Amino acid sequence: MTSTETDNKTTSAPKNRHADAEFEASKAAAMEAFDKLLEARQHFQNAATAAGIDLKHEALEQLLAGKSKAEDLGQELADLAKNKPGTTVALAFLGGFVLAQLLGRR
Repeated sequence: MTSTETDNKTTSAPKNRHADAEFEASKAAAMEAFDKLLEARQHFQNAATAAGIDLKHEALEQLLAGKSKAEDLGQELADLAKNKPGTTVALAFLGGFVLAQLLGRR
């Protein structure tokens, strides 16, 4: 193995670790959001029961359909983060910049 090949392997390893770390962080954030969604659903059911209102079957189906769509979107996001970490970082930066501009103009 030449020294150039060794240098390329040592410089690509931190990049892969960084991409893996970003992927895991994105995955953890998506799972946390999903857990909060399920918790909110439970709170809503408890509040509806306390108010004497039964949840309709259709509303529950819509919630489950939304859950499915959220899972699909989360998987697409995870795939994007894993396959294109640079694009993911750029989009996150752009989103943060836009939010900072909107919230900074109070």
